[in-house]
Amino acid sequence: MSARQFGSGRKPRADAQRNRERLLEAAKAAFTAEGTEASLEEIARRAGVGIGTLYRHFPTRDAMVAAVYRNEVEQLGAAAERLLATLPPGEALHRWMRLAVDYIATKKLMASALNAMVGGTAALYATSAPRFTEAMKLLVERAKASGDIRADVDSDDLLRALVGFTYATLNPGGVDPDWRDSALRLVDV
Repeated sequence: MSARQFGSGRKPRADAQRNRERLLEAAKAAFTAEGTEASLEEIARRAGVGIGTLYRHFPTRDAMVAAVYRNEVEQLGAAAERLLATLPPGEALHRWMRLAVDYIATKKLMASALNAMVGGTAALYATSAPRFTEAMKLLVERAKASGDIRADVDSDDLLRALVGFTYATLNPGGVDPDWRDSALRLVDV
């Protein structure tokens, strides 16, 4: 369910919106800990709602996985703006990149489910990638303007380096237990 309830043109009721948010948080935690095959009944229980409420918001497991993915992209984009409002640009960029490391790793853990979704991930990535890249561009431009980073730093290059390094530290058999420390050492350079 989006900001509009079932395409009716109305915003969802406040309690329905709270339920959706709790479901997204519970699903994110479950998918991170157990993978995307986590029990939907357990997700509903953790969110404090019944299974029927879960299915009203997310008719399929794929719909829930996609919603968690989109929600996290939006949260990461909003974090860039929030950090810039409260920190010097260079520090905001640094903190956002640390958040991005965690985000990227979580998506790597969800990759098999995202790839198995009907129609693949191309449409999902196409709708979410701009928010991610816009956040990085905003942070880099502000950090360059303030003199916190070199003027020749390119946001796309920095994003590719961050994503590439983070993926490289994840092995196909699971997560290297030291991946986060390795990725954060790059961010701290």
